[in-house]
Amino acid sequence: MLHSLLCLHNHSIVSQNPTTTKNILYCKQIKTENMQQQTKMQHNESMSMKEKKVKDLMVEKKRLVEVPYTASLAHTMNTLVANKVAAVPVAAPPGQWIGAGGSMIVVSDKQSGTARKHYIGMVTMLDIVAHIAGDDHFSNGDDDDDDVIKDLDQRMSVPVSSIIGHSFEGLSLWTLNPNTSLLDCMEVFSKGIHRAMVPVDGEMENVTCGVELVEAASCYQMLTQMDVLRFLKDNAGGELHNILARSVQDLGAETDKIYAITESTKLVDAIKCLKSAMLNAVPIVRASDLREDDHRQLINGRCRKLVGTFSASDLRGCYLATLKSWLGVNALAFTEEVATSPLFTTSDTESERCRRELVTCHAESPIYDVIEKAVTKHVHRVWVVDQEGLLVGVVSLTDIVRVIRHSLLSDH
Repeated sequence: MLHSLLCLHNHSIVSQNPTTTKNILYCKQIKTENMQQQTKMQHNESMSMKEKKVKDLMVEKKRLVEVPYTASLAHTMNTLVANKVAAVPVAAPPGQWIGAGGSMIVVSDKQSGTARKHYIGMVTMLDIVAHIAGDDHFSNGDDDDDDVIKDLDQRMSVPVSSIIGHSFEGLSLWTLNPNTSLLDCMEVFSKGIHRAMVPVDGEMENVTCGVELVEAASCYQMLTQMDVLRFLKDNAGGELHNILARSVQDLGAETDKIYAITESTKLVDAIKCLKSAMLNAVPIVRASDLREDDHRQLINGRCRKLVGTFSASDLRGCYLATLKSWLGVNALAFTEEVATSPLFTTSDTESERCRRELVTCHAESPIYDVIEKAVTKHVHRVWVVDQEGLLVGVVSLTDIVRVIRHSLLSDH
């Protein structure tokens, strides 16, 4: 009886073997097909990203904020503050000016095509900082407060048209055709151009690569590096997911020299430092206990304790009248104060009110995390620190755009 059961059991096993083998082969086939499907989806996602155009990024963009060429610098700064933007195009009557970099970007009547105004340049907070800190004008922090205020009043009363081109980016004014591919747009932004104007209904129908200096349209919108990264973050699937999983080390973010100021640097000197190096922002580091730092000059902040950031856009946190009273105070205290200003935040949420927290990453951090921090905190650079919080590098939006574009092009 036992023998019969064993024989029956063995027969049962043998009879199931072909089916089991078949099931295993079927499972392997399904697994292979799933992997192929996943690879195909990643490829299609990558392809769809390559097929995206500038107009796909402009869907929810707001109207263009601009100032007339006759506006004073004080009025221009207040416009930047009120609209929470870092740059504004300057509009002038057509036919009277040569645009920055030889550009000819005009607003034309939608019906007749007649030119109504001409954008002659772009003014950023760095242009204003450069003008405020002009070597021939800016009073030293040791001068009488009344002289400093009077000097600042005089410099902020000049027409905005007189300071176009004080920063490198202001030397040219660019447009991007709405049909320009996302990759061509990223190429432009990977070379240090932070923003470009996009015609809503431009006359140029042909798809052009890169930026243009000549354009006519009834209205324009602004596209920035931040807009591109926000779009990539919101579409971080497929092959793009693998690219964004790479570490900050792949960006070459660690460097031997990082321009910085110390916690004791006064605001007036911090502004001068931005101007002297034409930097939009610098890290604020602890003063050295081993040697005496020159708090009025830029220093190498590498391997110093990071305590803050001072940027040209921080000046948007206060109106001109308030700025006057802050010139003699240290820059770190100023940045902490403007962080609580309603002018500085874009909402009343807790995350916005805490914006002054240090925005940092580590060399091992994935690129996606850096993008998320930059977009969420609306900063244009993320400092790279070691485990002890010592500064070792910086990641800019330009760096991120360049690496992602290169990776997308390398994907086959």
